[in-house]
Amino acid sequence: MAEQQSVSEKESVEPEVSDDFVSREHELDGLHYTSTAGRLVLRIEESKDGKNEGFKAKAEIFVTSYIAESEQNRPVVFAFNGGPGSSSVWLHLGLLGPRLVDSGDVGALTPPPYGLLDNHDSILKHADLVMIDPVSTGFSRVVKGGKDDEFHAFVEDRDLVAEVIRLWTTRNNRWLSAKYLVGESYGTLRAVAVAARLFDTYGMAVNGLGLISTVLNMSTLDFAPGSDVPYALHVPTYAAIAHFHGRHPGRELREVVAEAEEFAAKDFGYALSQGSRLDQATYDDVVRKLAALTTLSEDFVRRSDLRWDYSEFSAELLREKGLTVGRIDGRFTQLNLRGQASINWDDPSLNAINGPYAAAVNHYIRSELGYHNDLPYEILTGRVQPWSYKTFEGRPIEVTEDLERLLNYNQDLRVHVDYGYHDGATPHFAAEYVWAHLKISPEARARFSHHYHQAGHMMYLNPQCRQDQLAALAEFVQNQ
Repeated sequence: MAEQQSVSEKESVEPEVSDDFVSREHELDGLHYTSTAGRLVLRIEESKDGKNEGFKAKAEIFVTSYIAESEQNRPVVFAFNGGPGSSSVWLHLGLLGPRLVDSGDVGALTPPPYGLLDNHDSILKHADLVMIDPVSTGFSRVVKGGKDDEFHAFVEDRDLVAEVIRLWTTRNNRWLSAKYLVGESYGTLRAVAVAARLFDTYGMAVNGLGLISTVLNMSTLDFAPGSDVPYALHVPTYAAIAHFHGRHPGRELREVVAEAEEFAAKDFGYALSQGSRLDQATYDDVVRKLAALTTLSEDFVRRSDLRWDYSEFSAELLREKGLTVGRIDGRFTQLNLRGQASINWDDPSLNAINGPYAAAVNHYIRSELGYHNDLPYEILTGRVQPWSYKTFEGRPIEVTEDLERLLNYNQDLRVHVDYGYHDGATPHFAAEYVWAHLKISPEARARFSHHYHQAGHMMYLNPQCRQDQLAALAEFVQNQ
């Protein structure tokens, strides 16, 4: 009896938190590979009063990796989405992984209960793949007793993802493998920041950055008082979405977009900068041109004084039909339940694809990867809000200086960029604006490759766009 613990004694002894990975063998088109899914425990070295207290478990990060049988030293792609607050499910089951969600696309959506398909163009054909879910997304959580919001911040999130990559690379003996970071949306900002952290802290140089639906300077998207730049940078996207909905009949998309880009960069940009100094004749001409390109009424353009944000555009473009358009993907529409509301924050595109992705990931992780956990898989969560940008207090939230440094330090670093013409969340012209202002050499600019798609933020919803995108990414990771 003396050897037995009481219930209270047992409860007081906390078991050491540990990794809980499960591996399975698979085959895709003759390619044999191993999937490994589970939660990686991240420990951070701590000290107190000048004394080292060792490594303390801080978070359990859900990671899914795919390693193919090969005699070659294959490249490794580390990928994540953005949000902040998004899991990696979109890139995982929408683009990169060996299995795809059967979601359909605008106008031909798959009905419930959805399904999964083989991804015959998966990046796994050309590189090993590691999908990362940041804290509070997917199955990733802080450890018991930890602060829920400790990693809900730019710096802490950056450092955590960098440590996941360093630890995975070390444990799998892949320091001499070519390494690529692929991010989407906020994940592009994260990718650049993580690459800088890896280089500055661990001396790890990456071979390439894959930037999908890019935002590296938040001020280009922020319709803040006194900032006119975002209003101009969104105009080509407004024109492209209007074109998709048949409001530029008889014209090619690229022709409409090119005209909108020229107008936004010249006449419209000038008009915005002048404010009340703009003469009436020029103002009237700009109103007519802006209305023609966006297909919004001249009355709306005048009432808005040439300035409106995306939520207003979403509510206004198809108002006469009683529809709103998507922000993540302006090709999608839904009934405007708020009638004459002047703004719309309910995104038809996200509403259309949340169901298929949720069903697919919850089935796939458990049934095909063999990982079981009763936690809800957080696909796109608000638990990370408010997200802290305290590092940028008093200045724009941007990582362009990090990218400039990386391109200067590493003469072999290449950048792959994917744009969606119908992406209202990260407009292509805003990203192009950032590239044009980078302080880099002509040689460094030549290391960028730019790819444009007739789709939205998640351009891979369109099967042809996905095929084109993966073909370009395959070339990108093989061109070491």
